[in-house]
Amino acid sequence: MPLPVASRDGSCYRFLVSISLVRVCTREERKKPFPFLGENVAMSDGSGGGSVRQRKKSSGDGTGSRARKSKATGSTASGSSPSAAQQHQMWARIVLMVGIAAIVYFTTFRTREKKFATQREVLELRTQPLDCSRPYLEEISKFAGCIPNRCGRFVSDKIVSPAEAGILLDLARAGFALGQSAGGASILDLHSGALSKGTQFVNVYRLPEAKQLFTSQHINVYRHVKAKVQQAVAENFRLSADALHLTHPTFFSRLTNATAKTIHDEYWHEHVDKETYNSFHYTTLLYLTDYGKDFTGGRFVFIDNEGKHNRTHVYIEPKRARVSGFTSGAENMHHVEQVTGGVRYAITISFTCDREYAMADPKFALDDDEDDQNAEERPAEP
Repeated sequence: MPLPVASRDGSCYRFLVSISLVRVCTREERKKPFPFLGENVAMSDGSGGGSVRQRKKSSGDGTGSRARKSKATGSTASGSSPSAAQQHQMWARIVLMVGIAAIVYFTTFRTREKKFATQREVLELRTQPLDCSRPYLEEISKFAGCIPNRCGRFVSDKIVSPAEAGILLDLARAGFALGQSAGGASILDLHSGALSKGTQFVNVYRLPEAKQLFTSQHINVYRHVKAKVQQAVAENFRLSADALHLTHPTFFSRLTNATAKTIHDEYWHEHVDKETYNSFHYTTLLYLTDYGKDFTGGRFVFIDNEGKHNRTHVYIEPKRARVSGFTSGAENMHHVEQVTGGVRYAITISFTCDREYAMADPKFALDDDEDDQNAEERPAEP
């Protein structure tokens, strides 16, 4: 839609809105056929034969001059305060300018919304292909077997079962029972052992209680789910599963509406994963609780920029056992809405194509105990 055009035609204004021409004039000015010619010139009313009447010359006694001077003085005095016509004209200009500004704003800056996955849906698979950002494509092209057929995003409710998600939710709650952030965002990294506590992090494996909370069932399900998600990424982007490697950070998150205390609690900022974590090539999330039931707010939002001023917000409503995945380049800028109530649990599982950044499955404290026990039971070598 073309921008509105404003032009001045005498004391009248006109501008184009869509296909309608609007002309703004004051009441007084509409009475004057040609206001731009001045007050002392007007078209003949027909009695003068079409000629223009002119001012008579003043007599030599100066009376006319004094009259004109007196008239001019009176006009100057009255001009110190705007007349009704001038006030109307001023308001007409203000209305015109406000109208033009509003039209320009609403036709230039637009944000649309689109729901990619709602909580009520049960999705076998939904995909959205995108063009890869140039830096992402240039980097990932170095890794054979790990180059996507096309960048994009997907979501599915059929990769992980609700029962598996329930076991992982129990694991998350058990871990966060040992520590939580003083702000609204807590993390539990089973690979490094990092656990939010107050405004800092502690190593969960150094806490005696952890050995009693993390069971072999938790461990086995965690590893199994990770493998299923890795296979889903490989299938959706047509990769070799062996070319994908788990990378840091991979973690549980617990989000609430508590006031942020540190920068780590401000999870709602727009960002690109590849720019935040250089190791990332593919990002996945497994949701453990339901949007609208267990918490409010907290939707995952992709931000698709369309030109300089237009953008589309693409929403995923979290649902227990729902998996979403996407390429980690600038084509998938995103953020998480602030949680307004309840508790939102999820797992971020990240993958890299670079073996240098690969990490093994987590070494739980429980594994250490089993290894120690097995070593004690083995007979000594002769």
